[in-house]
Amino acid sequence: MASNLSNPSSTKQEAAPATKTVKLDASGITNSYANVCNVSSTQEEVVLVFGVNEAWEQRGKDPKIKLTDRIILNPHAAKRLAAMLNNVVEQYEKKFGTLEAPGAKKAGEATSSGSA
Repeated sequence: MASNLSNPSSTKQEAAPATKTVKLDASGITNSYANVCNVSSTQEEVVLVFGVNEAWEQRGKDPKIKLTDRIILNPHAAKRLAAMLNNVVEQYEKKFGTLEAPGAKKAGEATSSGSA
């Protein structure tokens, strides 16, 4: 008896895979504010560390940054996150204007050592 799999003229069609709906459970979510982020990586993971710079309360002292959250991603998830963040920033800049990257020098600006 011949199999339908080897017969390309078979009229039997396979059902298309059903689409699945992802349901997000936000019942245990917590909110955090961060104005500082540090990133490190290895071959297997990308680590994001978030915190809050409390310099406004420390006049004349060395800045104290309270680290609050660490997120560990695999490189594939990190790349997807980078693409999403780039998209969000592009949309923000279209709506509100270009953001200057912190530490970026403007044209003609002297370096911190005073040399041009």
